[in-house]
Amino acid sequence: MTDTPTPPPGPTAAPQLQATPLTLHGQYIKDLSFENPRAPQSLIEQKQPQLTLNVNVSTRQFEAKTFEVTLTLEASAQTPEKEPLFMLELVYAGTVSLGEVPQDAFGPLLLIETPRLLFPFARAIVANATREAGFPPLNIAPVDFVALYRQQLEASGGQVPGIPGGPVGHA
Repeated sequence: MTDTPTPPPGPTAAPQLQATPLTLHGQYIKDLSFENPRAPQSLIEQKQPQLTLNVNVSTRQFEAKTFEVTLTLEASAQTPEKEPLFMLELVYAGTVSLGEVPQDAFGPLLLIETPRLLFPFARAIVANATREAGFPPLNIAPVDFVALYRQQLEASGGQVPGIPGGPVGHA
């Protein structure tokens, strides 16, 4: 006869699942544009280009706690003589839901954490697009989304753009 261990008396505690503050439902390209106006001459010349990069993050609300977060990357390169080499615009987005978090956490979750999740994929798209156009891949350095968030707060007087509610707390 074999002894089987008996469970300890009392209720058995099921492991509790913590609600996540942010759930990413999907991510996608909304717009991708690449212009190479001087091809093939721009590919033949071996001049050091001057690069310009702009990054912007915006949100759009669908439901009480469901948002679309859009990461816009605009890159352009020109010769020292100011002749265009290429112009790229990528609008990359994701849909997210927020968990049970206070209202003042919406801004940091949507405008800092979500872009951090989207950025590696957008960066790869930019690198592939420039490479496929005949240029060396444009590998964008990591973006400081905290500084970008603070700039957006300053520009909007403390209101988080695209998020309803009162003033935002400190991030």
